[in-house]
Amino acid sequence: MNFIRAVIFALCFVVTALTFGPLILLARPFPLYKRYKFAVLWPRFLIYLAKVILGIRYEVIGKENIPTDRQVIYLVKHQSAYETLFMPWFTPYPVVFVYKKVLEYIPLFGWALASIDNIAIDRGKSSEALRQVLRIGSKRIAQGRSPVLFPEGTRTPVGHKGRYKPGGVRLSMHTQTDIIPVAHNAGKLWPKNSFVKKPGTVTISFGPAIKPGERSSDEINAEVEHWIESEMIRLNPEDYQSSDPADTPSYSVKNKG
Repeated sequence: MNFIRAVIFALCFVVTALTFGPLILLARPFPLYKRYKFAVLWPRFLIYLAKVILGIRYEVIGKENIPTDRQVIYLVKHQSAYETLFMPWFTPYPVVFVYKKVLEYIPLFGWALASIDNIAIDRGKSSEALRQVLRIGSKRIAQGRSPVLFPEGTRTPVGHKGRYKPGGVRLSMHTQTDIIPVAHNAGKLWPKNSFVKKPGTVTISFGPAIKPGERSSDEINAEVEHWIESEMIRLNPEDYQSSDPADTPSYSVKNKG
């Protein structure tokens, strides 16, 4: 049954991509805020289809931690595609994603990403990528957008963690913008590289704001990692052998696949 649901959802995904993709590109001459409002209709519709077809619902913890009067930087646990669909339409300010540039070469999907002024980086050139994040990210924040970064850099399997990269923290320090850490268990229902999804409820947890202050990037990065990984253990205790985030197995990009 789950396979049949996955087939139906995949077909709907393709049909909606073929519909929304060209329309988003045609909206390019319009102001950014109008393009964005139209573009986020697609991920919102996909979240709705995930509920109706796949039986995947969501619940939110810590909504009160999301400021409605200013932009923030969201540092999000990355396990599946679900969180990338959820974040753009749920947050009060338009978001700007930081993603690997090769995604822009995907027909329609990649072109649509580029059309709403996200931040594309070359992960193979880490120093240049960081400069891009700081330079363009600062501009986007000044324009009223909230950056979304996945500090692990890639999707990690349930029960594992990747190395937390400092790009989002550096941007926070550079702009003195608060960080909102985000944990979730989407990977249990929408596993990495899995065609078949499982019905259930995704819990998305927004943590208290982490202020950059005068601390070092290592200190702030450690606080972000500790909150996210501790919350992951709280959300999915059955997937972890220890209640200490330091004991969570590491996942290397070199080992992915």
